[in-house]
Amino acid sequence: MPLEAGLLEILACPACHAPLEEQESELVCTGADCGLAYPVRDGIPVLLVDEARRPA
Repeated sequence: MPLEAGLLEILACPACHAPLEEQESELVCTGADCGLAYPVRDGIPVLLVDEARRPA
């Protein structure tokens, strides 16, 4: 389920404060040194660093 456009514009990575990009069922940090991927569950972004997937 895609997020509302206005919501995505104001969300930022909690770890580095870079913008987030929606990819499938998660939000991925666009920061070059970060790259954490946060899950979206039932249309709600879970922006907790402990819940984020580390980049490969």
